[in-house]
Amino acid sequence: MPTLTKPSFRQLLLLAFILAAALLSATSLRALSTLQQAAEQSRSLSDAAVRQTEAVERLNERTQLFERSLRQYLVLDDASFLLRAKNAHQDASDTVRWLSSHAGQDAALVAALQRWGQQGGAASAVLAQDVIRDRSLQMKLFENIAHLHSLNEQITQESRHELDRRNDALLDELDHERRTIAIMVAVAIGIAALIALALAGWLARPLAKIEAAILRLGEGRLDAPIVIRRGPADLRRLGVQLDWLRQRLAELDAEKARFVSHVSHELKTPLASLREGVALLADEVPGTLNPAQGEVVGILAHNVAALQRQIEDLLRYHSMHFSARELIRAPVDLSALIAAIIDAQRLQWQAQALSVLVDGSAPALSGDADKLGAVIGNLLSNAIRFSPRGGVIRFVLAHDHGTTTIDCIDQGPGVAAADAERIFQPFVQGERQPGGARRGSGLGLSIVSEYLAAHGGRITLLPSERGAHFRIELPDDTIETT
Repeated sequence: MPTLTKPSFRQLLLLAFILAAALLSATSLRALSTLQQAAEQSRSLSDAAVRQTEAVERLNERTQLFERSLRQYLVLDDASFLLRAKNAHQDASDTVRWLSSHAGQDAALVAALQRWGQQGGAASAVLAQDVIRDRSLQMKLFENIAHLHSLNEQITQESRHELDRRNDALLDELDHERRTIAIMVAVAIGIAALIALALAGWLARPLAKIEAAILRLGEGRLDAPIVIRRGPADLRRLGVQLDWLRQRLAELDAEKARFVSHVSHELKTPLASLREGVALLADEVPGTLNPAQGEVVGILAHNVAALQRQIEDLLRYHSMHFSARELIRAPVDLSALIAAIIDAQRLQWQAQALSVLVDGSAPALSGDADKLGAVIGNLLSNAIRFSPRGGVIRFVLAHDHGTTTIDCIDQGPGVAAADAERIFQPFVQGERQPGGARRGSGLGLSIVSEYLAAHGGRITLLPSERGAHFRIELPDDTIETT
């Protein structure tokens, strides 16, 4: 046997799961990283906004303190107010430098801060002069302070615009990342679907072959070898095992056939000798028989004939049992088939003045016409055998809820309750038998059940006030599609 080097179904399934999990995990990690980065950026932007807002407020506050302290100094001539004014101006200048270092790429804000620095520098130069009480210097100083207030308003407005732009940039980046993650998820799902489709396509053909092989085994078609050349290693091993099973079933069928042949030969040979001997005695070839001897010979002849019929019935049943699953499928018109069977047995039912009626219709079936004909024929012959003279036998066809049904109803004695559970078993003869008729072999209904099971159907005995009511059920998967 060649070495199987291809991966098994379990390995392929595991590999597919790993690939799908890797794709989805990568997408999830990217989404998690983006979410974490967005959270950090949002927190950083929030902190920067708070610090920048506080700095702008401090700049406004220090500028106002600078102006107020300077005016108090000029009015009260208290040096402490001048010192307070210088300190406030220094704090405001430091705040402007800090804002300049955190202004980013906002040109308007940077320009406003630079102008504040220039105006603040001019104010600082005036403060450094000892002649601050000079009227012209005071006016120049307060003009600088007015410019500083105007610049503070501009800085406040531009700072807000800068924060808004940063926030918009963050939102744009988040939206871009969202689209990127959506594309990654779609690609991951698409790749996972392609992997699943590729795996399903690769497995579909060997699985279909295995299914067809099992169906052939079930139907008893054992001539074609089972070979699975493509697919996972375990499916190909399963094909090898199924072929081994096919060979074993073929061997068993051959052994059964040989056994039946040997039994037939071993039973028929002595039975033929016994029958010939009884016939010679009945013809009084050895000598004249007295009445008692003639009666014994008659009993022997009757029992020999009964034994021969039983042996032939047994062999016929085994032959039919072996071939029950071997179906030669073709479209079968049930109405035409039933009509043909009724016509074939016309002499039998007309001899008892019976009427055979057919009602309803059903779709065509894909089945073995000979075996389905044997089913209908057995039911009809049973109904003829048990029906009273002048009675009516009815066949009713219907199709409903995915099942085709054929009812066979007669007006005979029916089936005893004690026999209802075992009437379809081999060699079971019902308690109620027609008067004056030879008892049957008890194989007809058993053969009917075997043939229907081969088609995926069944036969049941339904309650009936008069006569027997048998129902055949065949599923829709037996219906021929055209």
